[in-house]
Amino acid sequence: MLVYFWGFLYSNYFRFWLKWVLRLLTRKCELQRVFEGSKAGAQRTLSIEHSLESSKNKVLRNAVHVEEAEVERCVRDVMKEKKIEQKDTGFKTNLHISLLQISGYKKLYLNVENLRKVPYDSDNEEHEEQLIELWNLLMPHENLKARITKQWCDIGFQGDDPKTDFRGMGLLGLVNLVYFSKHYTNEARQILSRSNHPKLGYSYAIVGINLTEMAYSLLKNGALKSHLYNMVFGLPQMEHFHQFYCYLVYEFDKFWFEEEPESIMHFNQYREKFHEKIKGLLLDCDAILTLQNTKKP
Repeated sequence: MLVYFWGFLYSNYFRFWLKWVLRLLTRKCELQRVFEGSKAGAQRTLSIEHSLESSKNKVLRNAVHVEEAEVERCVRDVMKEKKIEQKDTGFKTNLHISLLQISGYKKLYLNVENLRKVPYDSDNEEHEEQLIELWNLLMPHENLKARITKQWCDIGFQGDDPKTDFRGMGLLGLVNLVYFSKHYTNEARQILSRSNHPKLGYSYAIVGINLTEMAYSLLKNGALKSHLYNMVFGLPQMEHFHQFYCYLVYEFDKFWFEEEPESIMHFNQYREKFHEKIKGLLLDCDAILTLQNTKKP
């Protein structure tokens, strides 16, 4: 209760007066102080985002909602409101980058959400081609005997028709599985092989879809901002989301075998433990969680 009360007082009263005093002392607005006092990346953009969202000025508050095409105009409007000279190219460039990152994150979430909402359709030729591609990438020396077959269990689906396993994450689950298998083929095959361990084995495809849900939820609740703001000095793309997914798959496999669960029946418990580990890593303003970084010697 006391924490809530203090937060209310700070955001509604003390913050305004603190900013006013600092402006008198430094002759610079909060945005200028953030740019001068923080390094490029998540630390800076998260602070800029918070400053804009907390502002009592409508122009500044609206800045976090602009589309990519409006960013340049928005930068000019913010500088005008804060009485910052337009010839200050350093401020202009930095604010432009931060607004691109902020708007890009929102757009990325919408794109990911739209793909998640697309149900797998066995009558859709493109969907079927991606599913067959997944099989061929993971099992290059074994042909599918039929479209509906128990062979799908060999790569970790639950039954003889994988389409039923994509219900929760839709086409996003399949696209992620294919992306990892295509761009990190050796790693994907190694992890598939490890997932068949007689004691510590797990369903490769089902776990992969589960990790898509984890990546999606981290993106949705904003936890991925630190990673993406550090990784992309501009607009985050779907490619960056897929890369983060690859990191999760690779790291979860390591985590699973290090923990040595008693059985697959404890999956949810260890899945949550891994989830908490990832959320902890993302609290670091310097976080960059990619498979490329993980595999560096």
